[in-house]
Amino acid sequence: MKTFIASLLLAGASVAAAQDYQRPAVPSLRDRVAAHDRLVKARLDRVVPRIMREVGVDMWVLVASEYNEDPVVKAMLPATWASARRRMVLIFFDRGPEQGVERLAIARYPVGDLFPSLWNPEQQPEQWARVAQVIAERNPKRIAANISRDFALADGLATGEYRQLVTALGPMASRLESHDRLALGVLETRTPEDMDVYQGIMRVAHSLIPEGLSEKVITPGVTTTQDVVWWYRERLADLRQDAWCQPSVTVQRASGPGIVPGRQTLPDNVVIMPGDLLHVDFCAGMLGLKTDTQQLAYVLKPGETDAPAGLKAGMAAANKVQDALVASFKTGLTGNEVLMAARRQAIAAGTNPIIYTHSIGLHGHGAGPWIGSWENQNPIAGRGEYRIYPDTAWSIELAALHKVPEWGGAEVRFPLEVDGYWNGSSFRWIDGRQTQLMLIPRGPK
Repeated sequence: MKTFIASLLLAGASVAAAQDYQRPAVPSLRDRVAAHDRLVKARLDRVVPRIMREVGVDMWVLVASEYNEDPVVKAMLPATWASARRRMVLIFFDRGPEQGVERLAIARYPVGDLFPSLWNPEQQPEQWARVAQVIAERNPKRIAANISRDFALADGLATGEYRQLVTALGPMASRLESHDRLALGVLETRTPEDMDVYQGIMRVAHSLIPEGLSEKVITPGVTTTQDVVWWYRERLADLRQDAWCQPSVTVQRASGPGIVPGRQTLPDNVVIMPGDLLHVDFCAGMLGLKTDTQQLAYVLKPGETDAPAGLKAGMAAANKVQDALVASFKTGLTGNEVLMAARRQAIAAGTNPIIYTHSIGLHGHGAGPWIGSWENQNPIAGRGEYRIYPDTAWSIELAALHKVPEWGGAEVRFPLEVDGYWNGSSFRWIDGRQTQLMLIPRGPK
């Protein structure tokens, strides 16, 4: 694992160093499979038992059909499994602190070496009958199933499968219960093994974004935003990254055709020009772990050597909003409480904040609370009421609105997104953050 981790890390630790666009040494697909499966096993061995005991259930039943997987099951599969096979019923049963949590599959095939199969279709053709038999033999007091009103990632039990499970269990179906915390806790908790490799995975994004926002890719007056978008997609494919969302590149401009007063963002697919403020939203991932990043760049006009002071002040304002948000993190607070505390602090610091932050990890928009949304800066029912837990990773996604004198006093949006880690008492950036506008062209080194 140490050799694998080393291969993910570039020389130098700052995001600024990535402007030299050093390409990370990305491991082979075969090496990634072994590393991915070690991360999954660590999660199953340690996180699942802890969260089950925290919630107070002694059995957890997950049902997944091929191409209709519970998202929690999807995150538990070996790297070589693209999907569930036929129907799989995965069962966790807590036998106590000494014997630990048993893992088993009522499926035609064992799930790698993670879940042995306890079903022989030749001896017992009816899968649901075997599910009921295995559960009855263990006689659990409380059986968790993934059903949720507010969180899609905790709502993975399909209606048809639920009905068949209830029928199979008979009177034992009265022991079924649902807990958002169980599914979300298993998905959102980052293990030490995850964090050992997360910086290197983040570095892939931090090396590619500046390269795309540079004179290597962009010729002002010629290159379009979609040219840059598809350059990013090609590079992600070259590095065999999980492009879990389509990159976007947008332009804000002081004035000109297409500019609506008070709204500086141009429509999609425009030619990039000198004086433009560029924004990229970039999604990548590897080993099942996702990254989500937004950065800003300025296209120098002829004769300019730096961005206008008003744009640099807007960038600094966005950094202040980041500071206010991460300073407001506290274990046990709800996402709504963090949102309101962060807004108060950011406004007191003289900024006009918009906060729309989310958890990240096994999913790009990951398990955990919402901390605001771009269209709503008030408390959010349901999804904003889930609490902050330790050992969680976050996409600190937000913007500052800032008036730029050089653009006629227009209020310009400065969106940033960078991933970080909350250990329960302090917050750190996984691989640094952007604090200065990138310039196109960079100029002499």
